[in-house]
Amino acid sequence: MSKNILYTIAILALYGCGAHFPKSLDRKQPPNIVLIFTDDQGYGDVGCYGAQGYETPHLDQMAREGARLTQFYTAQPVCSAARAALLTGCYSNRVGIHQALMPNAPIGLHPDETTIADMLKAQGYATAIMGKWHLGDAPQFMPTKQGFDAYFGIPYSGDMWAKHPQQGSIFQFGPLPLYENERPIDTLEDQSQLTTLITERSVAFIEKNCKKPFFLYVPHPQPHVPLYVSDKFRGKSKQGLYGDVIMELDWSVGQILETLKKHQLDQNTLVIFTSDNGPWLAYGNHSGSSGPLREGKGTVWEGGVREPCIVRMPGTIPAGSIIHTPLMTIDWLPTIAALTGATLPVQKIDGKNALPILKGTSQVPPHTAFCFYYNHNELQAVRYLDWKLYFPHTYRSMGTNPPGQNGLPGNYLSKTIKTPELYNLNKDIGETQNVAAQYPEIIAQIMVYADSMRTQLGDQLLKIDGKENRQPGRRQ
Repeated sequence: MSKNILYTIAILALYGCGAHFPKSLDRKQPPNIVLIFTDDQGYGDVGCYGAQGYETPHLDQMAREGARLTQFYTAQPVCSAARAALLTGCYSNRVGIHQALMPNAPIGLHPDETTIADMLKAQGYATAIMGKWHLGDAPQFMPTKQGFDAYFGIPYSGDMWAKHPQQGSIFQFGPLPLYENERPIDTLEDQSQLTTLITERSVAFIEKNCKKPFFLYVPHPQPHVPLYVSDKFRGKSKQGLYGDVIMELDWSVGQILETLKKHQLDQNTLVIFTSDNGPWLAYGNHSGSSGPLREGKGTVWEGGVREPCIVRMPGTIPAGSIIHTPLMTIDWLPTIAALTGATLPVQKIDGKNALPILKGTSQVPPHTAFCFYYNHNELQAVRYLDWKLYFPHTYRSMGTNPPGQNGLPGNYLSKTIKTPELYNLNKDIGETQNVAAQYPEIIAQIMVYADSMRTQLGDQLLKIDGKENRQPGRRQ
């Protein structure tokens, strides 16, 4: 008997057969999960993280009612790789996804990988994604083949189409398709209503499934360029179009939280808000802010990989918590598994259960260190305790070049780290003081860990092939 049939039997037995259990045997409904994932939103782009020129009242309230994480990381500072890590609990190079996948890409997230949606669907959860997928657009890679019951949104980034009002396009792939489940239902030349549509679909999904456990994944395409905002928020901020866009995303979060409260689900729902990577600084006033952090998207400096992250679950996560323990997107899958009682994937994952940290019962980091890969499979940096070690590599930076304006990008400079650089993030959040010469013993300790991970996952900087890399799916 197939696993899908077994799942169906279990769900019917629980929800569809009208069985009544004595009150003494009644069980609390398993917790719901809502995961909101924005695109290119910087560490400084939320009010409670120091945003200027606009307000985010719903996110700030969410932080007051839950926890704000100050050292939360994405696994890679770019679209597709970040999403692969989020959904699988693995470093993205473990599952063969690097950089940002283009339309008609020959690869995608392998359907044999276990996503959060796969894991929770096996527990009887209703599952949906409303927003940007970006893990392969061939039929076998689409969300409905990766554990999601329902999908509404776009298959890749909003700039991957033929033209847009500000600048034309750096890509030439044709109109941007809007999908429902496995088929395109429209094309989008004007994306100004997309945040609203995603929000409405998210609310409708909660309304439809409020009597059973659900997993709702909301990967908003904004504030990735080109920026679009509805008339509800156009001109509302003091920071131009970018601020308007963030205010609308905050509104969207508010709509979802209000719906949970309306159905008395907010006490039993873990809501997570974070972003895939830092701001795309080349776009100037159409990009966000990394706050006190160095650099942005496309680099493994803190501004590229440290993200705003707010989590809320009243009664489970203490209100007003500020969590300084470093965590990463790879940790959500095992944390959700611990909260819901779900079974972890059979294949090896890299994330760790962070539930004790979210509950406030522990401050012990679940990881010895974090790896930061970029540019396909280059191990460019390792975070260990308060230290971050950068290996020699080339990265992009605006440097002294002027950023772009009004939708047009500026030109990056190419910079090179020639010898290892070490920073103490506790004392130097902006990574301004290289202290490698003072702490050779720390560098040696981190090198041991780095060499261990190179054996597992490889490192193209040193021409090392990993022994544990799994292959992505291939377009048929």
